[in-house]
Amino acid sequence: MVVGAAWWLAAGPGSLAAAVKHASRSATAAAASATRSRDPYQGAIVLEPATGRVLFEDRADVPGYPASVLKLMDLLVILEKVERRELGWQDPVVASAKACLAAPSKVWLAPKEQFSLDEMLYALMVHSANDVAVALAEKVGGSTDGFVQMMNRRALELGMTNSVFHSVNGLPPARGQEHDVTTARDLATLCREVLKHPDALRYTATRQHTFRANVAGKSVAMRNHNHLLDKITGCDGLKTGYILAAGYSLALTANRNGHRVLVVVLGSKSSKTRDAQAAALLERGFAALAAAPGSRGPSYATAPSTAPQPVSKRAR
Repeated sequence: MVVGAAWWLAAGPGSLAAAVKHASRSATAAAASATRSRDPYQGAIVLEPATGRVLFEDRADVPGYPASVLKLMDLLVILEKVERRELGWQDPVVASAKACLAAPSKVWLAPKEQFSLDEMLYALMVHSANDVAVALAEKVGGSTDGFVQMMNRRALELGMTNSVFHSVNGLPPARGQEHDVTTARDLATLCREVLKHPDALRYTATRQHTFRANVAGKSVAMRNHNHLLDKITGCDGLKTGYILAAGYSLALTANRNGHRVLVVVLGSKSSKTRDAQAAALLERGFAALAAAPGSRGPSYATAPSTAPQPVSKRAR
């Protein structure tokens, strides 16, 4: 089941719709024929992100539903635009009526309420806020459909050939819509790219953050859904995900003594099993690195110690 990112890139952007349509049929058909979650997981992979060396894999190409883990693609698209100075940290993001109707988790945005891009990214990654995902997509892509096209384009460029996105937040599809589909290996590819951007870890490593802090009675005390941040040495990300059809998923990473390991667990039956499997696989990854020290590559990003300086607002 291969879409062929190289084919689309050679053919040009006009072929994106055809490529995504083909990917959607292939990935959705595969997911429909497989269990979305199982014990201990639908699929898993462990790798060294600096080199891409796979340290362990089990059913890593079996399709499943990413749920909120796909918000890492939201983050990647936005961070790349910030680095190209097409967006700035303090750019305003205004909530639309559509964004406010998103199902929880959410920060209960009100129509026309406005926050900086930086603040919205905290809500996206710490609280996994679905209303914020919609607001950001509309800001960056002009509409959620426009942003989904950007997500799928980037996925193809990265070689995520067994993935297709239909939403910006990973929620269950409405009637007539399709599930987002991916694999553990494709999510690991996405995570490797995210980890090239140090600012990503500023959000994913945050344990708690108060949204709307200066508005009495309306603040939201956000606590990161990744409970392993406080339990695993060096853990600084990345993202959890859950919907009923998908089970529990987690992209987990830690940096120890300048060396990083990445784990993706897709589709566990419970959060307890997911966390236990991810933690054990992370230790297995570090043990594999220690056993072959000569193969280690340079470390990927570490979390910035201070907030970034504002970037000038994007050219319009």
